[in-house]
Amino acid sequence: MVIDLHTHIFPDKIAGATIEALSNSASIPPHSNGTLDGLLSQMEKSGVDISVNLPVLTKDRQFDSVLSFGKEINSKSYTGARVISFAGAHPDIKDPEEALHRVKEAGFLGIKLHPDYQGTFIDDEKYIRLLAVAKELDLITVTHAGFDGAFVGQPIKCTPVRVLRLLDRLGGYDKLVLAHLGGNELFDDVYRTLAGESVYFDTSYVLASTDKRHFYDMLERHGEDKILFATDSPWQHQGEMLEIIRGYALDKSTEDKILFENAKKLLKL
Repeated sequence: MVIDLHTHIFPDKIAGATIEALSNSASIPPHSNGTLDGLLSQMEKSGVDISVNLPVLTKDRQFDSVLSFGKEINSKSYTGARVISFAGAHPDIKDPEEALHRVKEAGFLGIKLHPDYQGTFIDDEKYIRLLAVAKELDLITVTHAGFDGAFVGQPIKCTPVRVLRLLDRLGGYDKLVLAHLGGNELFDDVYRTLAGESVYFDTSYVLASTDKRHFYDMLERHGEDKILFATDSPWQHQGEMLEIIRGYALDKSTEDKILFENAKKLLKL
């Protein structure tokens, strides 16, 4: 079994324009068309059983429409492959308690944040309030962490030190998932500062560029129970990322934990 904990899809009517705009802003070619059918096709070809869709709100007013799209995804059933959508959240939502209670009541398992696209540092009071509610409701939070190629020259909004401040204010949060192995292009800081903390790292986007030795070191220090296979599809190809993980020649128990067992436990599947 394989679970990809970090993918992105969009409604069919906006997928083409959205993928083109995002691809141009970060100079990254897509590996699928950004639609649900495109993701399902890639899953089938790559041998991925379940993918998690992580919507990013760039404005708080997108909350309702993105929630509706997520509900639509979660209401569908597929033979042989399944997509689970999280909700999107934004630090400028005026009533995070009401919003996240709606997320929980609708059956969503978690929310996605992107501090760079949302123009807010991860240890800002608005995020602390939002994540305190998410923690109380037992929701998973996945956040972009580290550098994003669409924001060259701007301060990185989610750094390891800022994550530690957030965790301190929250009194810990063991359902926090830090994308891109804890912080894209900040791996030394992640290793020194966050490895071993009670949070998850996902492998989205970074496998093709991360030194194998660094992955082994992070695995040893952070623990095989807290690393989740993820690709960031359509920005990386699911099959190619699977080949990289399987090429690490991990023992079967460790590989199974990374590829699906940790995610099954986190998602309560």
